[in-house]
Amino acid sequence: MAAEGEYESILCVKPDVNVYRIPPRASNRAYRAADWKLDAPDWSGRMRITAKGKVAYIKLEDKISGELFAQAPVKEYPGIAVETVSDSSRYFVLRIQDDNGRSAFIGVGFGDRGDAFDFNVALQDHFKWVKQENELSKSAQFGDSVPKLDLGFKEGQTITLNIGQGKKRDKPRPQGSGGFGLLPPPPGGKIAPPSSSGLSNHNIVPQMGGTATGCLLQLDSSNSNTVVQSNTSSDLLWGEFSAPASSVLPPSRPQNTTNWIQF
Repeated sequence: MAAEGEYESILCVKPDVNVYRIPPRASNRAYRAADWKLDAPDWSGRMRITAKGKVAYIKLEDKISGELFAQAPVKEYPGIAVETVSDSSRYFVLRIQDDNGRSAFIGVGFGDRGDAFDFNVALQDHFKWVKQENELSKSAQFGDSVPKLDLGFKEGQTITLNIGQGKKRDKPRPQGSGGFGLLPPPPGGKIAPPSSSGLSNHNIVPQMGGTATGCLLQLDSSNSNTVVQSNTSSDLLWGEFSAPASSVLPPSRPQNTTNWIQF
């Protein structure tokens, strides 16, 4: 029963509803509206759904005088107090009770499917609210017994925020045609610009002679890379190297045989 001092709220009102006397259910199968006398309802009137506390009341009243014909208290939905039928969405079975606690089952039906939908939604919304209230009351009881977590700052405790100093993301390295990444340039390395003497097709290393003016070699135009050996003491450190005969052609008639190097 509802507690004393609780107010009664109206959930839904439907002006047209029919009441049928239904035969007793012989088995556990669901009710079927086709077994009722749908063309001759036993009573017609108004339905008013109210709520007092957590209990909903389906009241069947007279359209004109408002006299109560029957009342069905609903403590849970879906449940035994309100059942649907298997062959229609416009008919339901209600368990009505009188003041002495006696109960009976009757069938109710709506002429419009929209009225049946509103009846169903009104009960669902009410018991959804009841479920939320029960969960809040349970959490409040458990919350008093469980110690609360203190997330506040202690005395003298500070916090530092770095705003706008996010880490820079490394850009992905471009992939070559073979699927291997290109090697980055050496750090701080710079390529020296080519000298004016390097514009020709020959790369000649000058001779590092002391007082001698050096030797002049007549190089073949087809040989692009020829190294002239030095007469200084660096030759003693590296030894004598002989170039292949195919890469360096023998010089033409020397003017001074003492200044030429034998290859």
